[in-house]
Amino acid sequence: MSDLTHLTIAEAADLLARREIAAVELTEAHLRRIDAHDPRLNSFITVTSDHALTQARAADAELTRGVRRGPLHGIPLALKDLYDTAGIRTTAGSTFFADRIPDTDARAVTLLYQAGAVLLGKLNMHEWALGVTNINPHYGPSRNPWDPSRITGGSSGGAAAALAAGLCMGALGSDTGGSIRIPASLCGIVGLKPTFGRVSLQGVIPLSWNLDHAGPMARTVTDAALLLQAIAGYDPDDPVSVALPVDNLLATLDAGVTGWRIALATDAHFGEADPEVISAVRRAATVFEELGARVEAVDLSQGREAAQMNALMTTSDAAAFHRDRLRDHPHRFGADVLARMERGAQFTSTEYILARRFQSEWRRRLERLFEQFDLLLTPATPITAPVIEGLDAIEAARQLTRCTAPFNLAGLPALSVPCGLSAAGLPIGLQIVAAPWNEARALRAGRAFENATQWHRQTPPGW
Repeated sequence: MSDLTHLTIAEAADLLARREIAAVELTEAHLRRIDAHDPRLNSFITVTSDHALTQARAADAELTRGVRRGPLHGIPLALKDLYDTAGIRTTAGSTFFADRIPDTDARAVTLLYQAGAVLLGKLNMHEWALGVTNINPHYGPSRNPWDPSRITGGSSGGAAAALAAGLCMGALGSDTGGSIRIPASLCGIVGLKPTFGRVSLQGVIPLSWNLDHAGPMARTVTDAALLLQAIAGYDPDDPVSVALPVDNLLATLDAGVTGWRIALATDAHFGEADPEVISAVRRAATVFEELGARVEAVDLSQGREAAQMNALMTTSDAAAFHRDRLRDHPHRFGADVLARMERGAQFTSTEYILARRFQSEWRRRLERLFEQFDLLLTPATPITAPVIEGLDAIEAARQLTRCTAPFNLAGLPALSVPCGLSAAGLPIGLQIVAAPWNEARALRAGRAFENATQWHRQTPPGW
């Protein structure tokens, strides 16, 4: 059999169910790959080898008894290092939490364990999730498998690097201004930010209580759907969780987009991107037309202000959460994170209230857009991955969140899928946005695009 680390979750799940491979075998293959390649990529902060093998042996024992918990049973996954894990340190990429060992698991982690998943470890991230470069001054930068001199994107950058290099089969990230979709775009994988309130944030260390989203990262749309199916749902212990039913995300995944009306953002804000990115996104729109959809250009120029208001709220909320640490130990923050938090602390209550008012207006405008259209297409990131050396992290955050942050502000589901490679061989991401609670529709469109193209099958050279 070919390298087990090249399998998708769906493929591995089928082999495990038929007992053609064992969970221990699958887990050991990933642990060997982590040992061999992560010193170059620095995608993990903590590798949980013993824990993973114990879980894998338990998964095999259940399968031998005829007990299968579902498609994630025995699947090796990893977590961004801000998901609490009982008995396993959870650092949030910070020195403050370098030795923090939670007593309980985050709700999403509990659900993964209930589904039979195996935990390989905790993934590197931008410090406190406040940034998009994953250049972490405390744990080192994560490096992009497509070109290790370049950033992964962030703040879920370790997850994207690990997935692109075959070090795990799926991951959970978090997204406040683009932190799932940006690294997905820059590393050529799939990342989904669900609707705000769809996935529990209980036990996820916050950046912004008002804008954080938890969601899946994977190598294919089907795998992302399998992960989301396992973790989505109402949690009464999360104050922003919403009690709405979760669709069967697999039921219509391959139903296509024939007859759909799709919007393509071409205004000055979303169109202000590298020409190679614009060209790839337009080619992707043409693919949807060939699949039977009707694509129409729309003006969403207010997206610029939406991104600015998202940044104001993110940094203000971060300053509030870290107020004691900022007062007592500012020197323990990285320079870019400290600068952004100090700026957030300076915004007035009036400015914050005006941002919240704009948030309501922007959300309503997009809800009306989706009364006319089934989906919205934009670039996921306006550029491909920049080099690590000499990068201004604050400017990178402003630039790389431009297409993603507006949909955090609105709380809408948004999916990034690979849609091309630049002349330099770097991935380009397409963002697919849907109406609130319509993750199934975004995933269905992403799957249709995968079926019609080969971009999701491209892998970094040498990996």
